[in-house]
Amino acid sequence: MTARIYKPSKTAMQSGFANTKAWVLDFEPAQPRQVEPLMGWTSSGDMQQQVRLRFPSKEDAIAYCERHGIAYQVFEATPPHRRTISYADNFAFKRRDAWTH
Repeated sequence: MTARIYKPSKTAMQSGFANTKAWVLDFEPAQPRQVEPLMGWTSSGDMQQQVRLRFPSKEDAIAYCERHGIAYQVFEATPPHRRTISYADNFAFKRRDAWTH
């Protein structure tokens, strides 16, 4: 039973950074998922897959794992790469892209 500790990234439907501040602890699947033949749903008998814990800091999540004897793996969050661009860059002399209109 190995746990993953990570900071979730924002979804494609978000413009802000809601639900990305807390660190998340969830467990690696112990059993593979199975396809139910009648309806085609995927299911698993592993109840640990349903557990997702949120912590305010990475240190709190690590302390929780060590306190309960859970093996863990920490995935560091990479800062988002911001591309600075301005409207004036569309008309720059050294523009690399061709005009499309």
